[in-house]
Amino acid sequence: MTPRTRRRTAAGAIALALVALVACSDDDDATPQTAAQDASTDDGSATATTAATSEADTGAETTADGCPPIDGVTDPVRQFDSAPPMCIDVDATYQAIVGTNLGEFTIDLDPQAAPETTNNFVFLARNRYFDDTVCHRIIPGFVVQCGDPTATGTGDPGYRFADELPAAGEYQVGSIAMANSGPDTNGSQFFIITGDDGAALPPLYSLFGQVGSGFDDTVVEMEAAGTLEGIPASEVRIDSVTIVEP
Repeated sequence: MTPRTRRRTAAGAIALALVALVACSDDDDATPQTAAQDASTDDGSATATTAATSEADTGAETTADGCPPIDGVTDPVRQFDSAPPMCIDVDATYQAIVGTNLGEFTIDLDPQAAPETTNNFVFLARNRYFDDTVCHRIIPGFVVQCGDPTATGTGDPGYRFADELPAAGEYQVGSIAMANSGPDTNGSQFFIITGDDGAALPPLYSLFGQVGSGFDDTVVEMEAAGTLEGIPASEVRIDSVTIVEP
């Protein structure tokens, strides 16, 4: 293989990997650039007040300010009328304990760098939004993408919120960032960067945390289920996400 061929092969692999952040969209006007960023298709805009609905009518479990209880609701809430209010203390420290069918890992969240994105993740986790959801897209050396209860790449919580983008070069292996369908279209889908191709992504995805523990065991095993096409060869499932303040 010549150096030129190797470069073409690598470029093709990266281009294919970028498609891993694409959610299937019903928007006929989607461009390749949009597709390369897509992980949410809801056209709703973010507002300040949240009214939650769920399959089990658990919205009543929210507190007076519209936030879920710190220890979480009883049954998963999958859809909301609008983006969440601010439910976290941006000066506090938050960690997510993610239980999967392949083991456990933790995420050190970053409310100082990404307060709205961290708040959204905590809000959804405490509403048990991520419980029993499948990571629908996995490409080895690139990303593990999760956070869609429908496992189709088109699922969202019923709202969108604005980007909190990092500087160029801030992504690294183990980074946690939001998938999106263009500027300010964040919802619930997120990805874990698992390799150098993912770390080389342009700063178009809100960065809100870093895997703390469990990368070499659990996340690597999750990644091993991936394929070049992004369709997992075996099920990778998030069983629960618990938010703690260590």
